Amino acid sequence: MTIKVFYLDDLSASRRLAGRLASTLKTGDILAFEGGLGSGKTEFCRAIIHAIGYREDVPSPTFNLLQIYEPSVDDLTMPAVWHMDLYRLEKPQDVYELGIEDGFDTAISLIEWPDRMAGHLPDGHLSVSLSMSEKEGARNIIFEGDDYWNDRLKELED
Repeated sequence: MTIKVFYLDDLSASRRLAGRLASTLKTGDILAFEGGLGSGKTEFCRAIIHAIGYREDVPSPTFNLLQIYEPSVDDLTMPAVWHMDLYRLEKPQDVYELGIEDGFDTAISLIEWPDRMAGHLPDGHLSVSLSMSEKEGARNIIFEGDDYWNDRLKELED
């Protein structure tokens, strides 16, 4: 079900929304990012990761498929984040070679190109669809999920 629909004027607005979403996330959450090339999936994931508290560079995991962010010994309260870009995944079952089921249990999982997983994407995930708008730099973002996500995201401002 569609939970929220956003029109964001620019990259700054997209980063602010990612920050608000990040504040609601916890270990075990799975977010599936859909959208064409250049729609802003990686940038939105990068903003979530930074908002959670990771300060290092957040490269796109396009070539290695998976980038893991673990809390430092200075701040073990931060959740781990597994950022996946499955664009180059050849077969859906290859996703298990990444060990993603561990990430589903022990981290916040951000998955770009979830359609490459075919039927291997767990139920109960939040779908985040991004698309470019007519205005340069603007994006349309749609959150879709079940009642659990609907309840959790009620406070997310439009």
